[in-house]
Order: sequence, then C-alpha cells, then structure tokens
Amino acid sequence: MFDFINLISLPIAPSNMQEPYLILLPIALILLFCKLFALICKKIKIPEVIGFLLAGLFLGLIILIPNQTVFTTYTMEGVDDLAKIGVVLLMFSAGLETDLHKIKSVGIPSLVITTLGVIVPLILGTLASYLILHNSFNESLFYGVILTATSVSVTVATLKEMGKLDTKYGMSIISAAILDDVIGIVLLSLIITIDGGNGDVIYVSDPSWNMVITILVMASFFVLSFIVGILIRKLFKYLDDKYPHHRRIPLFAYVLCFLFAYISERFFQVADITGAYICGLILSSTKSKDYIDHRTDSISNLFFTPIFFCSIAFKMYTGDLQFDNPSFITFGLVWVLMGLLGKVIGAFIGAKITGFKTRESFMIGIGMMARAEVVIVSAQKGVDSKMVSSSIIPFTLILIITSSLLTPLLLKITGKKLNDETPNEPLTIEHNQEN
Repeated sequence: MFDFINLISLPIAPSNMQEPYLILLPIALILLFCKLFALICKKIKIPEVIGFLLAGLFLGLIILIPNQTVFTTYTMEGVDDLAKIGVVLLMFSAGLETDLHKIKSVGIPSLVITTLGVIVPLILGTLASYLILHNSFNESLFYGVILTATSVSVTVATLKEMGKLDTKYGMSIISAAILDDVIGIVLLSLIITIDGGNGDVIYVSDPSWNMVITILVMASFFVLSFIVGILIRKLFKYLDDKYPHHRRIPLFAYVLCFLFAYISERFFQVADITGAYICGLILSSTKSKDYIDHRTDSISNLFFTPIFFCSIAFKMYTGDLQFDNPSFITFGLVWVLMGLLGKVIGAFIGAKITGFKTRESFMIGIGMMARAEVVIVSAQKGVDSKMVSSSIIPFTLILIITSSLLTPLLLKITGKKLNDETPNEPLTIEHNQEN
C-alpha cells in the first residue's frame, strides 16, 4: 500500500541542501487541495476563500509530522515569497473592482453607515486588546484596525438569491462596503507608519513632529498618485484605442501595480498593498479595466491567491500560538465577538440615523458583518510589522468562517419578515459586481 506519511518523511536530500525544485511539491499540493476544498465550498454556497483557508489548515497538518520534507523552513520561505505576490495582486484586483462613480453617488446614508461601521469595531477591538492583554495603545489600535474591514461577497450572493439586491438597504450595503475598503486600507497604512512599522524612518528627533512629517509624506503619495493617475489613464486610453484587448495592456498594468507597491512602501511609508490598491483604483476608470481584471483573476486566482491564503493558514502551525495563555485565548474569543457585533451595531446605528426602518437597519448591520480577504491581509501585515501577535491568525480565521456562515443565515431569517421593497432609484448597482 502506498505510504504517504513515509513518502513525505523520506530523507530525499541532505538537510543542508536547498534546491529550488523542492518547492514544487508544496505548490502542487497547495493548488490541488485548494481546488478540491473550493469546489466543496461552492457546493454548499460559501466563498471559495474559505476553501483555500481550509485547504491550508488541512495541509498544515503535514508540518506536525516529524522529519517531513515537504513544508520545510526553506520551502516555506518560497511559499511566503509567492504569497507576497498574491496579496499584492489581490489588492490590485480589489482596486480595479472599486467603482469610483458609485463612491461619488452613494450619498450621506452610506457615508454615515460606513463611518460608524468602522468606528465601532475599531473602538471595541482596541479596548479588548488594551484591557485584556494590556498592550500599548498603538498595538491595541492595530487589533481594532483589523476589525474594520468588510467583505460583502457573501452578502451580495444572498441578497441576489432573495431578490433584494436592488432594494434601498441592499444598495446601501454595497455602497457602504466600497467606502469601507478605502477607509480600512488607509487606516492600515497610517497605523503601521505611526508606529514605525514601515522601516523605522525618523525624520526629526521630536516624536510629535516626526509623526506630522510622516503623515505629510503619506499624504504626498496620494496627491502624487492622483496627478500621475491622470497621465496613466491617458496612456491606457491610447493603448485601448490602438491595441484593444492586447496582452501588452495587462502587462503594463502589472508593471504599474508592482511599481506602485514598491514605491509606496520604499519612499512614502505607505503599505505596499495600499500602493497596489491605489494603482487598481487609477485603472478602474479605464475602458480596459474589465480585461485587466479578467487577466489578473486568471493569474491570481489560479495560482497566487490560493498560495497566499494557504500560507496564512499555515501560521496556525508555525506561529507563536499562545494556546497555553488563558489571557490571549480569552482576548481572541472576545475579539472575534467584538468583530461580529461591532459591524452590526455600528452599521445599525448609522442606518437608523439616516432614516432606515429598524428591521432594514438590522439587515444592513448583518450585511456589513461578513469578513474575508482584507481582514486576513490586515492581520498578516500586523504580524509582519511586529505590531500584533501571530497568535491572532487562528482567531482571524474563526472570524472569517463564523461571519461567512452567520451572514446569509441571519439575512434570510430577517428578510422573511420584511415586506417587498421598491428599488432605490437614485442608485444603480450592477448585479454582476461583488465587493
């Protein structure tokens, strides 16, 4: 009988050998099991990102096998390098899919819903860290920032199934989530920079002035991006007219994506993922946006994105997991609860303030509760910046899975008690777009 355990534990090469081919087996296993788990998740109508995470948790068990030769220190470094490309492309794609015209037309209700939907979980997450773990304010603040992210892919699918996507509250959820992503990513860069996590750059000796200068440097990146973005859009207009749907268009887009990611962190102390996201935003208003996004999905979703999410799940086995620390376990569970309740409460209050009925407001709060890739990106960035413990990763996965399962269930239960809504005419949301 074929003995898989012995196979992965065979001394196929001396321990000091670091041959590039050794990474091929981990990649093959990651891609295979990610696809299998994604198909299972599709069958039960939950996001494929959960399938990627579950695949990582399953494959990560190999790490626990003594003398295994698959996920070694050397091959894990290679996986992490590929994961880095994956997260940059992921955020680039998120920028491409952000409709700036919708942001301009969302109006006051969605802005209020977004603002409170960010502030409440931010405060709750920060307080949980400060009171339970007794972390510094900046460290505690980062735990709160992680909870600000929203992903409404599950919500959109559920509302479409219920026939409620074009209702007033349905479009408000989607519009608010678009703004939520922008605010969350900017907050992420800001807190990393203030804490010195982006290279410990010190401009002057006075901490207060150094913070002010840092913020001004960050702001200059966004101003310059706006100016350069005008030129980039003109360039892509020329390319669209001269070479429609030519492969050189996405090629130039990837060049810009990686340049923005590099320059933003190297010179402006803005997180590289933010640079990639801004590049996507610039190209989101070009005619070739859909073509670039399609090409990006083909590359990213088939290869880099599964590797990224698996590498995150591997942290369950390689990170400094404090399961013997009752305080951190207590904090983790409270943090997950604050993440779930924070969005519901914040968005609920925002909706009520702007005139929605109680049950509609509750549905908006539930719709904003789901988390997915952005919260993982934020948590991993915090770990990389040494601002949060790697032990938060398991609880981040719990938050994603719990919110993704609860959101459609609660939406359907609450939606049954609502009368049919008339479409919200001032806003139009295309049914084939998800956040």
